[in-house]
Amino acid sequence: MKNSSYAFLLFLLILVSCNKETVNKKVESTKKTTIKYAKGFDIVEENGFKKLIIKSAYKGSNEIYEYKVYNKSSSKNLNDLDKKIIQVPVKEIIVTSTTHIPMVELLKEEKSIIGFPFSRYVSSEKTRQLIDLGKIKEIGKENALNTEILLDLQPELIVGYSVSSADKSLSTIQKSGINVIYNGDWLEETPLGRAEWIKFFGILFDKEQLADSIFNVIENNYLEAKKIALKSTKQQTVLSGAIMSKDIWNLPAGDSFVAQFLEDANVNYLWKNTKGKGSLSLSFESVFEKGINADYWIAPGYFSSKEQMLSSNKLYEKFTTFKEDKIYSPSIKKGKTGGIIYYELAPTRPDLVLKDIIKITNPELLPNYKFTFFEKMK
Repeated sequence: MKNSSYAFLLFLLILVSCNKETVNKKVESTKKTTIKYAKGFDIVEENGFKKLIIKSAYKGSNEIYEYKVYNKSSSKNLNDLDKKIIQVPVKEIIVTSTTHIPMVELLKEEKSIIGFPFSRYVSSEKTRQLIDLGKIKEIGKENALNTEILLDLQPELIVGYSVSSADKSLSTIQKSGINVIYNGDWLEETPLGRAEWIKFFGILFDKEQLADSIFNVIENNYLEAKKIALKSTKQQTVLSGAIMSKDIWNLPAGDSFVAQFLEDANVNYLWKNTKGKGSLSLSFESVFEKGINADYWIAPGYFSSKEQMLSSNKLYEKFTTFKEDKIYSPSIKKGKTGGIIYYELAPTRPDLVLKDIIKITNPELLPNYKFTFFEKMK
């Protein structure tokens, strides 16, 4: 009798253990993400709910923000006081960086934008037209947002942007009951990581499938261009940056997203082995010694002509690239009101940036491609 009781007890323990393992696997299987490259945010589906998680709101931020996402037509209970809530699709939104504009436009939601700060920097023709018609209100001057206008507009959501700390204006707005969420796309360390933030806007507009398909096209184009670059028979040497103050030259560090572009274009960036994910500040002498005979000079700071460069520093003319007209700048192409198109659109379309660099350094690989962002400096 004891043996049969022991056997039955053992059977129950095994059954409970198996059931527990099955439940754990089931819970684990419901948690999934579609994010492949971006490090600053995540979209997770867990137990029937979607979460938008912001991991890097701004530089140095250690706080992780989680938002439960509900469809406005959903019958799910919204009385969840422990979690921040975003109801989608958002129909009236304020965005605060020009890098947000192309992603919203690709999702065909530019008419949802009701306010933007420093709108003269917007280059996109679609959004520019809405601004000119008064459909998008100016909400900022200089370095401050106008909280009175923001409160008057009463947007459903403000997509904020900040360099190093929470924006005081946005904190005030948030206390008034308007949802504020930070977008840290500029902190991403890879070109595809930045572009993947279109999925952030996809969930806000309840257009996740469209955002995924758009990103997949950009990703495939980028990876295909990267393969094409490998066909080059010679690695061209590349110099970048310019003197920013006195004799200090700023140029991309070896682990930066700009250096990643150059590596994927299969060129020999002369500072590729340096450490750092931002920029390097080097003496003119050290850059001159290493880069005087570079094959190409790509992105020479904010200069848009050789005349501008010489008026800043006569020593530029000593570089081989200057003498042979092999300097290419993204600062030449501008929108109607003077905004540089590269800074607005390039984060969303890294595939076109990569093709531009390949066209510069190995034009025979893309014979029918025309520059999107860069132009040869005159």
